[in-house]
Amino acid sequence: MERIASALGVTLAQFFVAAEGRPPSAIVRADSRPVLNSAWSNATLEALRDPGHDRSRLEPSLITIESGGTSGKHAQAVDNEEFAVVLDGKVNLWLDEAEESLTSGDAVTILAGTRRRWVNPGPSAVRILIVSRRP
Repeated sequence: MERIASALGVTLAQFFVAAEGRPPSAIVRADSRPVLNSAWSNATLEALRDPGHDRSRLEPSLITIESGGTSGKHAQAVDNEEFAVVLDGKVNLWLDEAEESLTSGDAVTILAGTRRRWVNPGPSAVRILIVSRRP
């Protein structure tokens, strides 16, 4: 099988994906992704991964936190490592007991087990791209 895949110029994994008829990548259109609105936290969470595309270990999401909004009442530990980048606005991020102020373009890597909480104290909405590693 490896020789056949090599002759076709693909990896063995790509060969099997093609044989199963599944595309190696999944596009999630902005107007068709799952959205969760939370009135109590004043935030919106958008899933950026196709739920039918299980091969990826990445779990990307876009969180929009309106003025005065938060990701939760208390800091919660993350189960998996996360990478986040602030796309728009200014936000406060609690990591365990420390508070950091992040603005557009700032990025952070949050290790598994770290308690974190996002808070938007400003007058404008904040957008954050978060990518976590699935188990």
